[in-house]
Amino acid sequence: MDQITAAASAARTAAVTLARAERVTKDAALTAAAAALRAAKPELMAANAADLAAAPDLTAAFRDRLTLTPSRIEAMATGLDDIAALPDPVGRLLSEWTRPNGLVIRRIAQPLGVIGMIFESRPNVAADAAALCLKAGSAIILRGGRESFRSVGAIHTCLLQGLAEAGLPEACIQIAPDTDRAFVGSMLAASGLIDLIIPRGGKSLVNRVLAEARVPVLAHAEGLCHTYVDGAADPAMARKILADAKMRRLTVCGATETLLIDARVAPFLLPLLVGDLAALGCDFRADARARAIIPALPAATDDDFATEWLDAILNIAVVDGVAGALSHIRRFGSEHTEAIVTEDEAAATAFLDGLDAAVGLWNASTQFCDGGEFGFGAEIGIATGRLHARGPVGLEQLCTFRYQVVGTGQVRG
Repeated sequence: MDQITAAASAARTAAVTLARAERVTKDAALTAAAAALRAAKPELMAANAADLAAAPDLTAAFRDRLTLTPSRIEAMATGLDDIAALPDPVGRLLSEWTRPNGLVIRRIAQPLGVIGMIFESRPNVAADAAALCLKAGSAIILRGGRESFRSVGAIHTCLLQGLAEAGLPEACIQIAPDTDRAFVGSMLAASGLIDLIIPRGGKSLVNRVLAEARVPVLAHAEGLCHTYVDGAADPAMARKILADAKMRRLTVCGATETLLIDARVAPFLLPLLVGDLAALGCDFRADARARAIIPALPAATDDDFATEWLDAILNIAVVDGVAGALSHIRRFGSEHTEAIVTEDEAAATAFLDGLDAAVGLWNASTQFCDGGEFGFGAEIGIATGRLHARGPVGLEQLCTFRYQVVGTGQVRG
């Protein structure tokens, strides 16, 4: 607790400076950090190789999330440049109105303060989260998984170089000093020291944070995403979208885990969809109606439909129209991301309006649930709660607001 108290106190002091920093200063820090990442590519690759060598028993999916490649390092640097190019979210006039008594009330965006970020295997999260918080005027304390400790440390060195070149305090971006799990518990207990905790990782991590935190949490526990192929879907489009939604990257939370297909088109379209994905190495779990069409498909259980596979496994259910799709989603979904493929605007409207999910898509892959694809530059995570922010969390969602009230001598009397 002494470590987190010292880190949070330093972050609070740094956040005061950062909240008042000009956009040009914050952008200079980001572009300098991006340049440092590009220049340090050999060091980053070496640190990542050491992390991978120290954890030989990782699953293929976990190893993929942990691995840095030259293209992924460039993507990190590009993300920082993209965030620098975005408008400054701090100080925005969100709304303004005048009361009958002449008082002018203004709602103005301001930073959240000190953010604690707890994440698991993806080292690039450190760069994305730090850059977003910096631009949004908040200090951040990063605690990555023990498997990525060396990689995160090397990335942090580049971020500090950016801060130094811009003249901003190093305490704007801090990382856990070691892999001691007690640091996580201290972060979760740091009420009054940390303003917001954002977990990003597997279900067990997020559930622990939600259960133990004494600090407000912005999170999603699972990405149980569905793609519904409607009876009015264009078959070629459906095949293209589903292949991307499931197989582009298996380990992202926006990957489709369940195909829902309208009974009207399932007899001829389902074999094509299954054939496409089987050729890409996908396995399946199917309900009785789907197995009546393709008997060789393995049977699905309710537990299968409730599983976020993050792997080359796709659940399949045949449903009766939009109503059937929505019923299935309400039962098994996690309010993350859902998609419909259809040429029928009325069906699309009924589907999108009937969702509780943070993100609904029409004729597009669920893997577009991503801050970069939304134009946010990057994202610090996906939120599926009902308060403050939903969907990809970018710069605007990392701000709160305050009021300014301007009078001309009014009193309540």
